[in-house]
Amino acid sequence: MSFQNPVFIPGPTNIPESVRKACDMPTLDHRSPAFARIFKPAVEGVRRVLKMAAGEVILLPSTGTGGWEAAISNTLSPGDTVLAARFGMFSHRWIDLCQRHGLRVQIIETPWGQGAPLAAIEAALKADPTIKAVLATHNETATGVKSDIAGIRRAMDAAGHGAMLMVDGVSSIGSMPFEFTGWGVDIAVAGSQKGFMLPAGLAILGLSPKAIAAMETATLPRTFFDFKDMLTAYARGGFPYTPPVGLIAGLAHAIDLLEAEGLENVYARHHRLAEGVRRAITAWGMTPYAATPDLYSDTVTAVKVPAGCDGTALVQLAASKYGVAFGVGLGEVAGKVFRIGHLGMLTDVMVLSGLAAAEMCMADLGWPITLGSGVAAAQDYYRGTVPAMAMAAE
Repeated sequence: MSFQNPVFIPGPTNIPESVRKACDMPTLDHRSPAFARIFKPAVEGVRRVLKMAAGEVILLPSTGTGGWEAAISNTLSPGDTVLAARFGMFSHRWIDLCQRHGLRVQIIETPWGQGAPLAAIEAALKADPTIKAVLATHNETATGVKSDIAGIRRAMDAAGHGAMLMVDGVSSIGSMPFEFTGWGVDIAVAGSQKGFMLPAGLAILGLSPKAIAAMETATLPRTFFDFKDMLTAYARGGFPYTPPVGLIAGLAHAIDLLEAEGLENVYARHHRLAEGVRRAITAWGMTPYAATPDLYSDTVTAVKVPAGCDGTALVQLAASKYGVAFGVGLGEVAGKVFRIGHLGMLTDVMVLSGLAAAEMCMADLGWPITLGSGVAAAQDYYRGTVPAMAMAAE
């Protein structure tokens, strides 16, 4: 008999059974009113999760990377200048994507483990009025670091700059507070396989009126990702090409689950689970890779491993011996960390099982660990706090 252990990677995340069933649907005519009845609730639900007061939601058959390509190709032109801080693998990848599209990228090199440097962003904007967009990674998945998006908007306003604010919220949206309108975001990018608890396959974007206006002068090439084509088709209740109907139906249901729990409760549950993991790490004598507590992510923790230990070896052993998935270190932190994802469909009891598996791997590898120490620290924290609200099973 085959059993499926929960995964502890920062995406794809565990899929609730009712979401899986919502995706499993018969073929229907995607140009019929039946599809519009599925599509509209999904779009409106995303708008509520993002907290959008105005603008448009775009759903693309893609992933977060495709969402970022769509964001820049619909709003920018070859030779335009964008500003980005590089402080982890995913902020690096967005920079690389822009460079491949012929954009000039002003890069603020920032130590991994830090977040977006607000003062440096403000100074760079004051020095260059030609910058068209600021790229910000809300939650750097490689290092377990969250950045202050509202602070970036304040820095932009203090510089008196008219650049667009584009935010990678792939591993934060749906799990951590996100204020599209309140933070002055122009484009937000999410993916179906993280906080929305779906299989990979949908890029989910929010566009401000300013981003929509920028489409009129943008000359980077796009076809499959053309927002104008998408919005024209949306006005008729459909897509310009064949949509992933099952994923869109699943998205609408996943948002129903999030809203049934209550978004604030979802955020509180993620914080609580993350804090239990952090208590366990402290009991192990280790620390998160994030430099300071204000930077700690509530969706993923990169655990800094002891000197002489290999984080990748732990991840490989967990998968091969115990059938448990953790995340490896990426880029500059390869081998220096292993990552525990704590987002999506998770409860405190599930997290405890992941911590126990990590401890067994450490002991197997000869790391300096007392079995049960981290689990006990997390148990003490979970027992003494308000229990996480279980997600609806149906």
